[in-house]
Amino acid sequence: MENSHIDPEVIALINQLKEKYEVNAQDFKAYLEGLVYQDYTSYWDYIMVDTLLSLQKPKTSIPDEEIFIMYHQITELYFKLSIHEIKQLANKKGTLTAEFFATRVARINAYFKNLTHSFEIMVNGMEKEQFLKFRMSLLPASGFQSAQYRKIEICSTHFYNLLDKEQRPNYTEQSEIVSMFPHIYWRAGATEIESGKKTLTLTQFEQKYNEELERLAIEYKDKNLKVLFDSLPGEEKTNSKLISELKNLDQNVNVNWPLVHYKSAVRYLQKQPNDVAATGGTNWQKYLPPRFQKRIFFPELWSDEEINEWGKSGLM
Repeated sequence: MENSHIDPEVIALINQLKEKYEVNAQDFKAYLEGLVYQDYTSYWDYIMVDTLLSLQKPKTSIPDEEIFIMYHQITELYFKLSIHEIKQLANKKGTLTAEFFATRVARINAYFKNLTHSFEIMVNGMEKEQFLKFRMSLLPASGFQSAQYRKIEICSTHFYNLLDKEQRPNYTEQSEIVSMFPHIYWRAGATEIESGKKTLTLTQFEQKYNEELERLAIEYKDKNLKVLFDSLPGEEKTNSKLISELKNLDQNVNVNWPLVHYKSAVRYLQKQPNDVAATGGTNWQKYLPPRFQKRIFFPELWSDEEINEWGKSGLM
């Protein structure tokens, strides 16, 4: 077929491809030949559906355990989406605008709203009796060990704001990460209720993730979401849409998400006269209610009254 019979747009695309491969000293004709033999992409191969559907490995034969596994796998994917958006903001080349900032934070809020509202699906989709049976086979695993959730926290604000509330008076936002890291708030929640000793859940988590999380905190010290917001020029920093999305992020991550877990724990684990321990032995009664730690990513965006009432209501 002569070139005169080929669509000019096709010729232009071929020339662009030729240029692309030749820049890297690649044999353009070899790549074209590869396209002749290459199979078409299918949905199931691209999404890896068969692999995805094979990742549920219950520890028991109790039916509702599979629901529990799948929901938490979905949760981790939403966390990964959130981290993806944070990376786009932290690593953006050129000027960061309030519009770009607000759009990415709005995506994270959408992910967390889906997570929070869909939590009811999991809770209502499992029989309490089944859960209280299969949960005992999961020891010492716990949702407490979700490193991606910790990464979202670390990448969202000054590390100082993640300290245990009792430790914050001993440090400032300028304190070294290494000195503050042992006093991160979540450690207090992973202690045995009776003895106060570190749980195996916490020991496992620290052995696997401590170094990685500390490195991440140091990496994001100068590019976490709060630093990025504080660095915006005056007019950009007063953008109402951005401020609204940042406050929603604070509410979604630090109030709504812990609160829905607390309400679930009350439903499944609260038992008079003594509460049932969480799977990892975590002190969920003191750890989950957001009003106790008052973790706030952007405290300057909230009034004193709002901070005083922090965590007493939620699920917007």
